[in-house]
Amino acid sequence: MKRTALLHAELSRTIAALGHGDMVVIGDAGLPVPDGPLRIDLALTPGIPRVADVLRVVLTEMQVERAVIAREALDATGGALPAWCEGQLGTLVPETLPHDEFKRLSARAKAVVRTGECSPYANIVLIAGVTF
Repeated sequence: MKRTALLHAELSRTIAALGHGDMVVIGDAGLPVPDGPLRIDLALTPGIPRVADVLRVVLTEMQVERAVIAREALDATGGALPAWCEGQLGTLVPETLPHDEFKRLSARAKAVVRTGECSPYANIVLIAGVTF
C-alpha cells in the first residue's frame, strides 16, 4: 500500500504520467467534462468529496507550476480567493479566466476530476511543473 496521502489508483497514475505543462482539472459536480480528457469521477453525494479535500491531496503528489480559476470565483468572494482554494497553493497565485474560457481550457487537460462540490465556480486547473 502507498505511503503517500493519495490512494486513488487512477488519479495517482494520472499524476505520475504528467509532463511539464500538462493539466489536471479539479471541478465541482456541475462542471461539464469535455470528451477529450480522462474523467475521474469521485462524486459520491452533494458535498462529498469537496474540492478543497481533493486539491489538498492532489498537491501532495503533483508539482504545480501554475493554476487557473474562473474569474467568477473571485467575483463571488469580493476579490478574495475562495475558501476551497485559500492557503492550498502556498505562494502560487492562481491566474483567472472568464468561466467560458476556463471550460475551453479544460478540454485540453489530461484529466478532469469531478467532485461532489456544489459551490458555484469551485474549479481549478493545475498545470504541472518540474521538480528540478
